[in-house]
Amino acid sequence: MSKRPIIGIPTQGLQSFGGIPADIPPSWAMSQRYIQVLTGTGAIPWMIPLLPDDIDTLRGIYDELDGVFLPGGADIDPTMYGEHRHPNCDRSDSARDRVELILTEWALRDRKPVLGVCRGLQLINLAAGGTLWQDLASQRPTSIKHDYFPFRDGYARDHLAHSVTVSDGTQLAEIVGSGERQVNSMHHQGIRELGRGFRVSATAPDGLIEAIELPGDQFVLAVQWHPEVLADKDPLTRRLFEAFTTAARDHRREREASGVIA
Repeated sequence: MSKRPIIGIPTQGLQSFGGIPADIPPSWAMSQRYIQVLTGTGAIPWMIPLLPDDIDTLRGIYDELDGVFLPGGADIDPTMYGEHRHPNCDRSDSARDRVELILTEWALRDRKPVLGVCRGLQLINLAAGGTLWQDLASQRPTSIKHDYFPFRDGYARDHLAHSVTVSDGTQLAEIVGSGERQVNSMHHQGIRELGRGFRVSATAPDGLIEAIELPGDQFVLAVQWHPEVLADKDPLTRRLFEAFTTAARDHRREREASGVIA
């Protein structure tokens, strides 16, 4: 019988969150919510340390994974897509940027399932050669408000900020249904140029890309909102994580059948 799929979740440097006392040693952290939702769908979550300069160790971890989950978090360093830092671009975590880019490039090459949320969507897009708006409000004047931040403005994390339109005929539509859906929104950056090979599967009312996916039979899908917050109360949202875990389980079975893992 196939074992539960192992899902890798990159961490973030604790100090990159800001406001951390200087006497706390360097640490890695990640929201428990991602762990809880993925565990609830039958996956085994594996938090990944940020070791971009230790490729052997990182590769050893990656080889044990059946899927890669890319969570939300700090702004991605704009030098990764050839730009100078905008004044409104927030703090970054370069070690996390590098680790996630390496993991994503490996997973795309090896056909390993990938699911990204918020920052994760942006990272996947960059891995495919796309670019980002560093600050929607100042760089894209036609944008609606997307930055409903709990820590800055006091919005609840499950606040349904605006609608998105899920396109017919996409993998996302197969999972959550096509048409309009209400989502939460906690970002001030977004996709500017779409990465190579990807298609748009959902947009906001202002035309901003809210979901992307890789056409074909490899599961690579990402959304700009935070579905992990909504999964307990919304069965359709929960199906996004269930579909990802199913894809990771299928990938594990393929690896078992080919003798890659026991």
